[in-house]
Amino acid sequence: MKPELTLHQRTLTLKRFPVRKNETLQAWDAADEYLINHCQEMELDPERPILIMNDSFGALGCWFANQAPVTSVTDSFIAKQACQENLERNQLPPISIIDCLAKLPQNPQLVLLKQPKNNRLLSWQLQQLCHLLPADCMVIAAGKVKEIHTSTLKLFEKFLGETKTSLAVKKARLIFCKANPSLAKPLPRPTQWDVPEHKLTITNHANVFSSDSLDIGGRLLLDFIPQDKKYQDIIDLGCGNGVIGIKAAQLNPQAKVTCVDESFMAAASCRENANINLENPEQLTVVNANCLDNFEPDSADLVLCNPPFHQQNTVTDHIAWQMFCDAQRTLRKGGEMIVIGNRQLGYHEKLKRVFNNVKLIGQNNKFVVLQSTK
Repeated sequence: MKPELTLHQRTLTLKRFPVRKNETLQAWDAADEYLINHCQEMELDPERPILIMNDSFGALGCWFANQAPVTSVTDSFIAKQACQENLERNQLPPISIIDCLAKLPQNPQLVLLKQPKNNRLLSWQLQQLCHLLPADCMVIAAGKVKEIHTSTLKLFEKFLGETKTSLAVKKARLIFCKANPSLAKPLPRPTQWDVPEHKLTITNHANVFSSDSLDIGGRLLLDFIPQDKKYQDIIDLGCGNGVIGIKAAQLNPQAKVTCVDESFMAAASCRENANINLENPEQLTVVNANCLDNFEPDSADLVLCNPPFHQQNTVTDHIAWQMFCDAQRTLRKGGEMIVIGNRQLGYHEKLKRVFNNVKLIGQNNKFVVLQSTK
């Protein structure tokens, strides 16, 4: 699919990632259009950087790529890949794409921020900006009207400065703010808590799921991680903070464990947690990837997975499908996939279609733990 974005006589051909058969989701939204249209009349300095935050598939990065130096900040490996490929598809100059924990460029002239789903990430980014921005730099944030609440505006007021909003257009709204240096405070440390029943200490950066406790699905899955010398290569797919992969490494010290996530903050959390909890931290490797793209076929004995059922703000099952199909390809014959999910998500049927077998190995009132064998 090659959707086109036409704004003020410029056409960009933008692709949403990952691409699926009969994909119908477009690679931009009304908030992207509102931001671009608002900035049309601005006179931009071709020497000073524009800072773009949380650009989902590169619509903003592509639009501004040839107007000024652009740095795009994202916590998503998929968003980074999408932006890079969309720049190439449109024959635009490359831009700098960095993760949320990287140092931001100095003296930006403009900040364009797409409203993230996670308010912890928003608060982190606003505090970063308050330390950085010069007095003449405007921050323009954009999001869906239904996602910009009074509490959202209070975060801008608390961590960045005086805040105003626009009228709604196509169910999107803009937020305008300039940094007030008197509000600058040291950046918050990642949250940390203990899981005493498993003798684990867990650290979470701002955009990692379940910020200050172990999520109930992960807690149940911990009880069904197998221990057997036959496992030499174990994958924690969609690892988050890495608690599942770390427990698998403890139970199977002979195994090489690879934790995979598309979030850069998740990967950083996982690496820190491996260093804290494992006697041999080098037993565990952390990889940012789109599911198991580029993993060798027949290279793993066990895949553990707690699939997400949304991509940014879109509820979808395509991520779970890709995870199951990628796991089936990556497992050796006789290898196992163990999945946890909400009962209503229908993972039992999906796994049976991919592996031709599935069995229930654990459950509670909300979740089921399923196992399939290649």
